[in-house]
Amino acid sequence: MWKGADSSERIIAPMRWGLVPSWFKESDPSKLPFNITNCRSDTMMEKRSFKVPLGKGRRCVVLADGFYEWQRCQVTSERQPYFIYFPQAKTEKSGSIGAVDSSEYWEKVWDNWRLLTMAGIFDCWESPEGDLLYSYTIITVDSCKSLNDIHPRMPAILDGEEEVSKWLNFGEVSTQEALKLIHPTENITFHPVSSVVNNSRNNTPKCLAPVNLLVKKDLKASGSSQKMMKWLATKSPKKEESKPPQKAESDVPQWSSQFLQKSAFPTKRGSAGLLERWLKQEKEEEPVAKRPHSQYQGL
Repeated sequence: MWKGADSSERIIAPMRWGLVPSWFKESDPSKLPFNITNCRSDTMMEKRSFKVPLGKGRRCVVLADGFYEWQRCQVTSERQPYFIYFPQAKTEKSGSIGAVDSSEYWEKVWDNWRLLTMAGIFDCWESPEGDLLYSYTIITVDSCKSLNDIHPRMPAILDGEEEVSKWLNFGEVSTQEALKLIHPTENITFHPVSSVVNNSRNNTPKCLAPVNLLVKKDLKASGSSQKMMKWLATKSPKKEESKPPQKAESDVPQWSSQFLQKSAFPTKRGSAGLLERWLKQEKEEEPVAKRPHSQYQGL
């Protein structure tokens, strides 16, 4: 932790998924000999890569529509993918329209989508040229009961504004207290999706559309689902980032606007300006002695 940092102020900044420790000595982060996209909660205080940034208050929240996991069939060894996300609260608009599989229903759902809030740890690595690279890892825990049949692990999900605030407030909430928030949550839902998600090059609405496992037939075959797919192709959440979000429930973080500074969203080069100022202050207050390099033993 460093003096002068306002732990109550929040910003949204782009970071690389896959933590690059600040003490990494190579000139190229791609030479990192281990993968730190995820961080096991049961061992993270034993690993230098996680313990050091946690001690400095470098806690972050990773936002996503949801995530995918694959369930292996014991009979055929095939893997069925599932899309996993927060249950979506009904609004006056979405509750007053037609069937769940109608394109009109899904349009209202996406307009009010509650983003998944996952607990993460970030760090800042500096290249020999002085360029700063911000990167993060997602903390994982044992799966909740409803997901255990699909996969034994899941992200540590922060459910609601109170948990998000405690995790981010490094100035008032100690590491020991914050780690009490890291546990499985049952407030999660999911549905099976097409195997097109097995190929990372596929980025189409079909990756989100539900499939009917009983008849082994994609729901897109119905007229209403085809309309939903067509709408997703042109009005997906990713393409509507500039649209002001509708007012959500009081305990749900409004990430699209609530945590940005009052000015317009900063440019790509300066989007992490506040982080850089914090880190500069931290660096000035650190002892001159360099930490010894140690080999990370993996997750």
